[in-house]
Amino acid sequence: MHIKKTPVCIIGTGNIGTDLLYKIQRSEFLECALFAGRNHDSKGIALAKEMGVPVSFDSINALLENPNCCEIVFDATSAAVHKIHAPILKKLGKFVIDLTPSRVGEMCIPVVNGDDIATDVDANINLVTCGGQASTPIAKAIAKIHPDTQYLELIASVSSKSAGPGTRANIDEYNQTTQRAIKAFTGIPQVKSVLILNPAEPPVFMHNTIYAKIPHPDIASLTTEIEKVVTQIQQYVPGYRLVAGPVEMDGVVSVMIEVTGRGDFLPTYSGNLDIITAAAVQMAEKYAQSSNNR
Repeated sequence: MHIKKTPVCIIGTGNIGTDLLYKIQRSEFLECALFAGRNHDSKGIALAKEMGVPVSFDSINALLENPNCCEIVFDATSAAVHKIHAPILKKLGKFVIDLTPSRVGEMCIPVVNGDDIATDVDANINLVTCGGQASTPIAKAIAKIHPDTQYLELIASVSSKSAGPGTRANIDEYNQTTQRAIKAFTGIPQVKSVLILNPAEPPVFMHNTIYAKIPHPDIASLTTEIEKVVTQIQQYVPGYRLVAGPVEMDGVVSVMIEVTGRGDFLPTYSGNLDIITAAAVQMAEKYAQSSNNR
């Protein structure tokens, strides 16, 4: 059966936007109808042209000139720019997937609340942070087995080479946004997030270590629930894996996750960026499938 592909627009032609483009080209549910940015030296736009994808250097104005070209808009610009784009896109009635830490729209972790949001045709969804994407589902699994958990800590380590200027300039905002998401989705009252930029050569893969204070943990039930969540995430992030845990020591349960990127446009060590673009495509595909069924 031939599946009608849903047209999408990507605003932002940097690393994130270009990696998104590669993933969309592989999708059986999506097609890129417009790849728009402002940088005339953009490597991404050159690659898009080679793929035969319509491009523009007029950013969101290109979409305003041809608003019917797409149903879904990915914003891969910056938090400040998305705050300007959001009301414009809302007026156009687009399903918006925000890959910036703008905190404008509804927080979304596909495996946690993706199905609930995917049917809202004019939603503006925010993909939180890479740490939020990687760790919130594990934290939620912990809280499901031990709802009385009072404290959880996330230590996220990524290669400094894969941390762009936006992340470097907003590490506090990154940590606050990650903490906010984990608290909101788990109900755990005290959450701490720490981001480490590791300068090691060769570059390291993304690692997330989660610590939860649980006096008498049910390790067997935690293991079952966490492994189930890991399998679900691997459906759209194949390089997501459980490295260690859950293990308990002195009333603290620890779980370690590693994320390896697919190597579409970004290098494989950029799992922190890959998990965001993979989550974005997963949400767009969920919307496209629900749209086709409407």
